[in-house]
Amino acid sequence: MRFDRLTACVRSTLTVGAALSALLMAPSAMAQSSVAAPVAVTAAPEGSGPALWVIKDADSTLYLFGTVHVLKPETPWGTARVDQAFASADEYWFEIADLANQDGVMPLIQAKGVSPDRPLSSLLTAEEMADLDAAARTVGATAAQLDPLRPWLASLQLALASIAKAGYVPANGGDQVLHARAAATGKPIKGFETASQQIGFIADMSEDAQLAMLRSGLKEFDQADAMLGRMVTAWSTGDVDGLDVLIGQEMKSESPEMYAVMLTNRNETWADQIQTLLAGSGTAFISVGAGHLAGADSLQSKLAQRGITTTRITD
Repeated sequence: MRFDRLTACVRSTLTVGAALSALLMAPSAMAQSSVAAPVAVTAAPEGSGPALWVIKDADSTLYLFGTVHVLKPETPWGTARVDQAFASADEYWFEIADLANQDGVMPLIQAKGVSPDRPLSSLLTAEEMADLDAAARTVGATAAQLDPLRPWLASLQLALASIAKAGYVPANGGDQVLHARAAATGKPIKGFETASQQIGFIADMSEDAQLAMLRSGLKEFDQADAMLGRMVTAWSTGDVDGLDVLIGQEMKSESPEMYAVMLTNRNETWADQIQTLLAGSGTAFISVGAGHLAGADSLQSKLAQRGITTTRITD
């Protein structure tokens, strides 16, 4: 399999099950698309819309918003409160500042994405290899071509088919849309991480965690549309508890290591950065994957441990 094709898959895909949950919180995995992201947010959804929180002190206002990194073009999610908060910001914070900047990703894939001496066929059962072959053929590949890949990269390869088949488009993802809107304002755009760091989180997981990710993707390969549909519905209606069940709890049950690497540890680091940001002054709009804002180990919980209160905006 050519490395340029591998890179394209990493930039534009995500998987299902535990792997889907992980990559919903790593926009670098689907950062680039041939379709330009629209600047305007789509029409308002039914009900309350996605959740929005605010953090305030004497001279700072920080808005905290969760996104889904891939959406169908027709998915409605814009609300007046999000638009107002976004327009009021002096600067914008995302998981990564520049989705188009993939510096360091290719060398990382070359160094950690291929291991011919430990092929997938030595790690998976014959039945799992047959499932891998069936899934790979939907993207014009075979299990034999994927065999030299590390399990994490094979998972990303499979994702291309499941996401495209389900009709979800990276360019319509919430972070893509908000990045474009932020760029149009000319205001500063900052990031908590880099693209290579995000891919590195996945690539550096233990082999057992990578295999759990791959097996989850194989088991639920044909269910991506239904699973993503449930996640998007929970997100777009502000059902934070529902998101926790579908993303955080699902991931934790299938791979506690992935849960720690992709969610808990990153939320700890981001909470430190937000605490430093709050010590300054001004207004910022912070947008991260919605899974980071749900559950016992949410970013809000990590901030609370630092004495910082987040308040959900309900009107």
